[in-house]
Amino acid sequence: MNSLQHRLAPLLAPRSMAMIGASPRAGSYGHGMIEAARSCGFEGALYLVNPRYAAIDDLPCYANLRELPEVPEHVVLMLSNERLEAAVDEAIAAGVRAATIFASSYLDGDTHPPLLERLKAKTREAGLLVCGGNGMGFYNREHKVRCAMVDGPREEAGPVTLIAQSGSIFSALSNNDGRLAFNLSVSPGQEIATSAADYMDFALELPGTRVIALFLETIRNPEGFLAAAEKAAARDVPIVVVKVARTEQSAKFAASHSGAIAGDDAAYDALFERCGALRCDDVPELFSTCQLLAQSWRVGPGGIAAITDSGGERELLVDHADAAGVRFAEISARTRERLASHLEYGLAPENPLDAWGTGKEYRRIFRDCMAALMDDPDTALGVWVTDLRDQDRFRGPFVEEAPGLAAERDTPLVFATCFNSGLDAQVANDLTRAGIPVLEGMRSSLAAVRHAFDYRDARERKAVQPPAPPKDEVVARWRARLEESAPLDEAEGYALLRDFGVPAPEARVVESATSAVDAANALGFPVALKTATPGIAHKSDVGGVALGLADAGAVASCYTEMSARLGPRAIVTPMAETGSEIVFGKVTDAQFGPLVMIGLGGVFVETLRDVRFAVPPIDADWARRLVNSLKGRALLDGARGRPPADLDALCDAFARFSVLAATLHEQLAEIDVNPVMAGPQGVTAVDVLAVRR
Repeated sequence: MNSLQHRLAPLLAPRSMAMIGASPRAGSYGHGMIEAARSCGFEGALYLVNPRYAAIDDLPCYANLRELPEVPEHVVLMLSNERLEAAVDEAIAAGVRAATIFASSYLDGDTHPPLLERLKAKTREAGLLVCGGNGMGFYNREHKVRCAMVDGPREEAGPVTLIAQSGSIFSALSNNDGRLAFNLSVSPGQEIATSAADYMDFALELPGTRVIALFLETIRNPEGFLAAAEKAAARDVPIVVVKVARTEQSAKFAASHSGAIAGDDAAYDALFERCGALRCDDVPELFSTCQLLAQSWRVGPGGIAAITDSGGERELLVDHADAAGVRFAEISARTRERLASHLEYGLAPENPLDAWGTGKEYRRIFRDCMAALMDDPDTALGVWVTDLRDQDRFRGPFVEEAPGLAAERDTPLVFATCFNSGLDAQVANDLTRAGIPVLEGMRSSLAAVRHAFDYRDARERKAVQPPAPPKDEVVARWRARLEESAPLDEAEGYALLRDFGVPAPEARVVESATSAVDAANALGFPVALKTATPGIAHKSDVGGVALGLADAGAVASCYTEMSARLGPRAIVTPMAETGSEIVFGKVTDAQFGPLVMIGLGGVFVETLRDVRFAVPPIDADWARRLVNSLKGRALLDGARGRPPADLDALCDAFARFSVLAATLHEQLAEIDVNPVMAGPQGVTAVDVLAVRR
């Protein structure tokens, strides 16, 4: 019997279950659940509840929970929405600890609050654990508990946990061709009382969990998700996720489908990067990635070494590898010599390798060449590209030679097909059991390899070490200022940046032409003059910015004209060095809290949207990864006469900005520093807009 000590044990590994709504009718859910529970080998007490029957099959049937010999740990509610609330009330009154709900929890003509909200309130107040509603249930193979609307025979536990906020995706992945085996699969539905994060935490207590696969519409418990991700990282369990509702239209469907509040997609990217989750674009990519990461091995340093039997297929491989950001191993001269000694005349000894010549002795050639490629010091993973179709006599020798090659060396080996349907399921399963995953489709195969390399690289990085915040008294002073009713002007914004170590100019507030000239003389020409009238956020849009003023006359003239239109209050700052325009930003996401942004700035920031987000605080190394991932990254090296940027200074400044955002998050709703001029001598903030919470 189950002895697992976890908060969700009564739900996912109960010692007793009651099937409420049990039925003798073959093909009904009420009967299918009985068959599922018994066929999987459930070792606890199983009770049936339906007042219409005295017995079903060979089991007694009870009229209600009160008549049972004991209070069951878990009740399975196979009931309509109209009967659901009363059944939940009965379960809570009886002291039941967990329930699975399949019904949608929606009632036509319902009162306020609606049924779903009433169920959430009742179950959470009572501490009743719930899988569902509007889900497909779960299957815990390690503890032989099956409470799921999926058909199939009893299955052995595998290394993957699946949590899918889609019943159809849950069913499709659960009923795959055998290449991916699960220890736990959960369809959490509306997450009435338990979230995906809770199921992740439970899975991390199962000894067989090597990878967690997620299909998410939303994350309802961000704090729990981050805690589970941290636990997964400590246990070397990668998290692979498909997050849907990326677009505005898709997000609308998510909200109507399961009550999900789909957060801004940039926030999800930042969250997944922060916690090391590997984000996939679609389900085939998730499937292939899980195949790789579920193995007992991890890829080591280096790139891939690949062999194909087609020149065109090799070119397709190279194209997809480039798109995925997958590096090919730089094979040594010794490896080239080995390849040349095996290849037919006219074939170049290179990586990736097209080893097909006349077809003469191709079995030996492919075996020996694959061995040479896998033995190269820069090879992290061997990739054998071929379509393993049914009864293909040419590819059969590849399958026969592969297990021996893999067993004789530490470098892992995978097969990758070019065509998604070019696969013999039995052959694929035999290779999988030999520790050689068969990845289906070139695009998803190379994306999976990239994720495996990303996971390797992330685990090799040192822990994030953000810069230290300023002294406590400085932080306290700014918190007090931000809690005042008056908004921050640009001069105060610069002072705030400087106090947190972000380079910003000294700014003088002026209210007359004379004081403007005095400020310019003190700061040194050339200078910039900007309006500081409260309420003007985008100064350049209203002609409130004058740049490159070279003498006192220019300052006085510009001030007189600008003040007549926009008011007397203005600031004077030294002119910044020429450089690339970068934007720093801080926003507050409704689900995940503070996020910081870096990207190409200036007037085109909203048009180009070449920006990256992160959960603060971060360090300079993290900032550099963000900068290097920008589409316009090459501009920072100098382009079209612009000087190159000091990347060390830029990344340090953004790391310090992230500390500001995290430290003053409760007081500061948004801050926009645009542009930050990044030049060869460092960086300088040129404009800042701070918005109090």
